[in-house]
Amino acid sequence: MRVVVFSTKGYDRRTLEDRNGAFGHELVFQEPRLTLATVPLATGFPVVCGFVNDVFDEAVMEHLAAGGTRLIALRAAGFNNVDLRAAARFGIAVVRVPAYSPHAVAEFTVGLILSLVRGIHRAHARTRANNFTLDGLLGFDLHGRTVGVVGTGRIGALVARALALGFGCHVLAHDVRPDPDLLAAGIRYADLPNLIAASDVITLHCPLTPATRHLVRRETIATMRPGALLVNTSRGALIDAEDVVEALKDGRLGGLAIDVYEQEADLFFEDLSNEIVRDDTLQRLLMFPNVLVTSHQAFFTQEALVAIADTTLGSIASFARGEPLAHAVTEAVIAKAPAA
Repeated sequence: MRVVVFSTKGYDRRTLEDRNGAFGHELVFQEPRLTLATVPLATGFPVVCGFVNDVFDEAVMEHLAAGGTRLIALRAAGFNNVDLRAAARFGIAVVRVPAYSPHAVAEFTVGLILSLVRGIHRAHARTRANNFTLDGLLGFDLHGRTVGVVGTGRIGALVARALALGFGCHVLAHDVRPDPDLLAAGIRYADLPNLIAASDVITLHCPLTPATRHLVRRETIATMRPGALLVNTSRGALIDAEDVVEALKDGRLGGLAIDVYEQEADLFFEDLSNEIVRDDTLQRLLMFPNVLVTSHQAFFTQEALVAIADTTLGSIASFARGEPLAHAVTEAVIAKAPAA
C-alpha cells in the first residue's frame, strides 16, 4: 500500500523503514503535521498515517476522501484528534495502536512522581550551576502515603502495582470497571470525590472523553488535600491548565508534573528554543519551581516504537487484504470508553 506518514521525525522514519521489511508498503514521509494547509500532501495516498497532534477534523477529512484516502492509521492509542463521524460519512476507516508499551508510560509516570516528590529536576539544574545546597529540596517518603490512581487500564494498573507493592503506598484507584487483579492485590477502589480528597499524590490515566475533559479544574482542586501533587501522562485536556496555575499560585496545589498539555499541538516535538512561545499559560507553568513539564515523551522507548510500527504496518496490511481491522476505531469505541 502507498502510505503517507505525517509528523515524521528521524526516529519514526528509522523504525518504520526497518520494520516495513516484513510488509513491503510504499512509505512516503512528511515532516509537517497534517492540517488543512498540508492536506494536499496526502492526495493520491489510500492510507494516511498520523500521530497525536495531526488534525483529522471534518474539513481535513473531506479533502482526504476527495484525494482517495480510505484509511487513517494512527501511531497512537488516543483518537480524540479524529472526527469519527466525519470519517464514517466519507467512508474512511480509522485504526490505532491500542497498546504498545504500557510499561514505558507507567515507568515514566513513577519517574515523574519521584522527581516531583524529591525535587530531582531542581537539584539537577542547581548542580549544573555549581549550587550544591539542599535548601528548598526537602521532600517526603512515598512509603505510607496515599496515592490516587485515576483510571486502571493497562498503564494505570501497572502504576498502581508499582506504587503499592514497590513503594508501600496506600493506593486508591478509580475506574468504572475495577480490575479484579488489583483488588486481589489489596488495592482499594474509591469513588472519585473520595479519592481526590484523600490522596497526597494524584496521577491520571483515563481516556479523554466528554465526561473527563477538564476533570481537574477549580472545583476539583478545591477538594484536594492542601499541598497535594498532581501528575498527568494521559491526555492534556484532562486538566484545566489555567485553573491549575491559580492553584499553584495560592499554594493549594503542592506540585505538578505533566507530560501532556492541552495546547501542545504547536509546541511539543518541536525545537522552539530560538523562538518566542506565545502560550502564556504554559510559560507561567514553567516559571514555578514545583512544576515539571516534559514534552510527551512517556511513550518514547525502543520497545514502544517497534510495537507502534509493527501494529500500524500490520493494520495497513490487513486493510490492503480486505481483512477485518482488529484495531479499528468507531463511535462505539467511544461509547464504551470508561468515564471518571
